[in-house]
Amino acid sequence: MKDMINANVEVTNYWAFFQAKNIRQTEFHLAAERLEVDLALNPNMPEAARKEIEGKIKRYKETAARYESDPKEGDGKKELMAKARALEAERAKAQRKDPYFDFAEALLQIAIVLASVTIITGARPLFYGSLGVGLLGALLMVNGYTLFLRIGLLEQ
Repeated sequence: MKDMINANVEVTNYWAFFQAKNIRQTEFHLAAERLEVDLALNPNMPEAARKEIEGKIKRYKETAARYESDPKEGDGKKELMAKARALEAERAKAQRKDPYFDFAEALLQIAIVLASVTIITGARPLFYGSLGVGLLGALLMVNGYTLFLRIGLLEQ
């Protein structure tokens, strides 16, 4: 459950960061387009001002491209999406494991209670029932770690 919650928090953080990058990227695209329109509307602009605006347009477009993918820093939208998808897969795996651990815990507790009743009553069938329930709980616990078997009632 803790792994599932942690992965969910991290997934949410990566998608929020992705969304923020997307907004910034859009702002840079819009700023570059606005400056391009300014250049087109002012053909008689002084050469120094034209060079300055062209330089800004170039920087804005480079920044927008870096927001799309930045392998060097690993925080472009493409990289953030890949990290978020990997964490979503990790979260899904933790979700698959959780019911096995829950049922294993319950069965092991029942086995302990049956063993305790056996001590008091001395009834052999309860002892064997305790062993069977305990073994089933242990098998579910191992399956929770390995996901070796898929049990339909526990997985939806």
